[in-house]
Amino acid sequence: MLSTAVSDHQGRVFRNDNLHAAARTGNTLVELLESDVIPMPEGGSLMRLPSRRPIGIDATSGQFVSAGLEEAVAAVLPQGYTRTFLPAYIGLEGAPQLPLFGYSAVAFAGDQLMVAAIRTDERDTWDPIHYNLPELAEDIERRLRQFPENRILAQLARCATEYQCFTAQNVFYGRWEGGIPVSPTCNANCLGCISLQASECCPSPQQRIDFVPTVSEIVEVALPHLEKAVGGIISFGQGCEGEPTRQWPTIVEACRELRQRTDAGTINVNTNAGDVHAIEAICDAGVDSLRVSLASARPDYYGRYHRPRGWCLADVESSIIAARSRSLFVSLNYLVFPGFFDQEPEVDALCDLIERCDIQMLQLRNLNIDPDIYADVMLTENVDSDSFYPAGVDEAIAHIRDCFPSLAVGNFTMPIQRK
Repeated sequence: MLSTAVSDHQGRVFRNDNLHAAARTGNTLVELLESDVIPMPEGGSLMRLPSRRPIGIDATSGQFVSAGLEEAVAAVLPQGYTRTFLPAYIGLEGAPQLPLFGYSAVAFAGDQLMVAAIRTDERDTWDPIHYNLPELAEDIERRLRQFPENRILAQLARCATEYQCFTAQNVFYGRWEGGIPVSPTCNANCLGCISLQASECCPSPQQRIDFVPTVSEIVEVALPHLEKAVGGIISFGQGCEGEPTRQWPTIVEACRELRQRTDAGTINVNTNAGDVHAIEAICDAGVDSLRVSLASARPDYYGRYHRPRGWCLADVESSIIAARSRSLFVSLNYLVFPGFFDQEPEVDALCDLIERCDIQMLQLRNLNIDPDIYADVMLTENVDSDSFYPAGVDEAIAHIRDCFPSLAVGNFTMPIQRK
């Protein structure tokens, strides 16, 4: 039996052996089994959930009960891992909204801290051990001296240090995937937007850029990365910006200039793909791949989460089909929430979308959001059908793999071999 992990008000985490571990999937409480957990991976971190009492299973009665004065604990996973269960807790009156992180259930097996997750990408390029290196400050200073007027580099320097953004750091390390933010505005109002939230909501972990870069600023950052970086990828569409296609003429001009000067590296766009015309123009300008964010493959639920302005899921499909007709590599950046992602209607809709649009890769992303905020919007129906009972995140992934043996399933954007 797993024991419930709890915290005191000083943030010290310990086990409560009187409560067997429980977890949450959607709005359902379940027992957390040893087969559901793995040892806490290196790079994971624990978070105390203020004003939330942990729920466990009473060792005597077998009933779900809340702990006395202790507070709930959750894990935030390193990249490459997908959470399978949410922490089980009950919020006290007036409990503050949780910051935008992907909360995973944790428990103790003896003295070993365990987490409800599975490894979904074996590549180690996003392992925290490769980041926040001693030379980062020197690398940033050198690049800023080289291009002192480049506002993108100034923004990335802040992202690399203040937000510890890995794609920003990669620009200064000169390797792998590097991000280039271009857009201060968006055409959606996503429930869990990490760069812009209403003042009464939880604070965003990143501050959105407040300028539109010039083509020359983009090229100054992107060209050396494409030409020299090992596995070099330049990605438009970062956590510190809105929707990059809002600045599609700038991206188009920059990509054309880049591709006139080099065939090296991969140009990628992380996008909601709601603007079909913009996507078509970007694809024709020399972009190699798209990563399309998706919180649901069902139109109603898609609209509830993304709250698009003047477009819908059908436009996203049209954009993907346009990109595939131009031979671009297309990934779905699926925002996983246990208890929703693994419902049968959602899995079926996702499989239909993958087939209709000829998707090459499914990238799984732990959705950063307060679980109760998400549930209030996305899990409001009182559905009796067994098809809406969560099958399990790992089972859903296995089913998708079985349906599409050639589909890449992972967490990270891949470099594309240009023809």
